[in-house]
Amino acid sequence: MTLATGIGSWPGTSVRDALAQVREILDGHLPYLPELPARGPGADMLGRTAGLLVEMPVDLQPVGWRLVDRPGRDATRTAALMREDLDELAEAFDGHTGRLKLQVVGPWTLAASVWLSRGERMVVDEGASRDLVESLAEGIRVHVAAVRRLVPGAEVVLQVDEPSLPTVLAGRLPTSSGFGRLPSLDPQVAAAGLRTVLGAHDGETVLHCCAAEPPLPLLRSAGPSALSVDTSLLRPRGWEGVAVAVEDGIRLHAGAIPTDGSVTRPQAVADRFVDAWRRIGMPLTSLTDVVVTPACGLAGAAPELARTIQRAAVETARELDERSVA
Repeated sequence: MTLATGIGSWPGTSVRDALAQVREILDGHLPYLPELPARGPGADMLGRTAGLLVEMPVDLQPVGWRLVDRPGRDATRTAALMREDLDELAEAFDGHTGRLKLQVVGPWTLAASVWLSRGERMVVDEGASRDLVESLAEGIRVHVAAVRRLVPGAEVVLQVDEPSLPTVLAGRLPTSSGFGRLPSLDPQVAAAGLRTVLGAHDGETVLHCCAAEPPLPLLRSAGPSALSVDTSLLRPRGWEGVAVAVEDGIRLHAGAIPTDGSVTRPQAVADRFVDAWRRIGMPLTSLTDVVVTPACGLAGAAPELARTIQRAAVETARELDERSVA
């Protein structure tokens, strides 16, 4: 069966309301714990994941999140927001059985965005980056275990978001002064870090990169269960990379629904996707393994538009499912 899910973020500040909508719209599909960055620092994707790090406290500075010696007010606020989310998750998904998706920021986007105390990004320090990878892996284990205690019937799916990975690999990150660029990250080091983080979870994993040219060979080599990409941005070479991944048994989370509301009619979305699917030689029967998602997160959308886009993903999944047997 072709499924639908979301990328993770959602508009508004009420996690109870967001969870109710996600559970209702994605009933029978792949629901998720929504992220609500409108609540402020600590609810954003970076602060939220930084709050999971084990023995690596951070606080918020004008430049962004920064490593500190001991937890402070920002860490307390971040932890309180996560406790609220998990309490509401337990209530909203009481009795739930089946898949339930959680999202975390990946190690290289985190290392590119969190700053060392001396005023440079963590990614420039090999030792700090290694510590970050291990700390994040342990934080994921603790987070998943907490969700499993609260929703015992859940089959947790872990999504690791790496929007900054292409920039890190290409050496396009600016230095702290802004006048230079940081050295590019070795792809082998990048893949090893991703494997460590994905390996922290004993269930299904999704590696998400919404860039125009995601590094698909590297992402495949990290060994995820699925790859999540914005299919509207893929060029022919990208689609070829998708074909290789699917043939290797990696599921595709297809970001096929534009988040600007320009195309929400399921037949139109399915037409565009199926055309590309055929061009890369994939059989229509394999459409049942696709998971349809919005192109990116929905935090910036108006509430009604977010609901429309998420429903469009469900309706498009139904349309692709029908075409898989046509």
